[in-house]
Amino acid sequence: MRDRSFAPTRILTYLVATLFAAAYLAPLLVVVLNSLRTNEEIAQSSMIGWPQHMAWGNYALAWSGFCVAETCAGIRPYMLNSALITIPATIFSTLLGAVAGYAVSLWRFRGDVWIYGIVTLGLFLPQQMRLLPWTIVLRDIGLINTLSGLVLIHTIQGLSFTVLFCRNYYVAIPHELIRAARIDGAGFFRIFWRIILPLSGPILIVTVIWQFTHIWNEFLYGVTFTTGQQQPVTAALIALSAAVADIPQHGVQSAAVIIAALPTLLIYLFGGKYFVRGLTAGAVK
Repeated sequence: MRDRSFAPTRILTYLVATLFAAAYLAPLLVVVLNSLRTNEEIAQSSMIGWPQHMAWGNYALAWSGFCVAETCAGIRPYMLNSALITIPATIFSTLLGAVAGYAVSLWRFRGDVWIYGIVTLGLFLPQQMRLLPWTIVLRDIGLINTLSGLVLIHTIQGLSFTVLFCRNYYVAIPHELIRAARIDGAGFFRIFWRIILPLSGPILIVTVIWQFTHIWNEFLYGVTFTTGQQQPVTAALIALSAAVADIPQHGVQSAAVIIAALPTLLIYLFGGKYFVRGLTAGAVK
């Protein structure tokens, strides 16, 4: 029997996959290496190179010592801002999206298709089109330059994704379960909490990972609607870059980027397999 372990097609597949992985990981590798190099070392050689001496002090300086927007506290307060925005917005958008997806998939009512279409329309609208409406809304309710304003924005805009994901997942749940529960006298929310929510683990993991990474990495609304100490970490990184424009501190900048990206990297590292399982869980009815 022919040994297929070294078949040409398999070798070509691994080679192409390795090349793609190297291309995607190369920028991350450069940033990681520069975060461990001193500014003098980078200035004397180039932006690409192995660290001669591990400059772990770059991380300490980026975290709590470097000056950003005239405040010498590093990116630590801005990381806290991002957490205060991302965590509640992820929870609210996921729970509201689950309820809405359950309503339009398992409880048919007049106009449900139109409501679903209007909600998911937000997927196709560029962010720039939403800046002016959100400016008017936040101004009228007094939430401009506040973390609560960004929580509101990301919660409402996240509904387009969470409703879409949850609705497509819930249509695979047998309608007989809902009918039997209604015959037993269960109402809308009781069915949701007792039947639907316990079955929603895979898709809720998907929406949490999706929303967390999207909100944490979002930049446009953070830099548009907040200033100074109210900005998320993505906006603070731009301020850090501007602050060191005259005397570049590439090591500190690289360390700040790694710290800012660490939460999303950990989310995908530990939850990536659950993300794929959740996406495919409702694919077949």
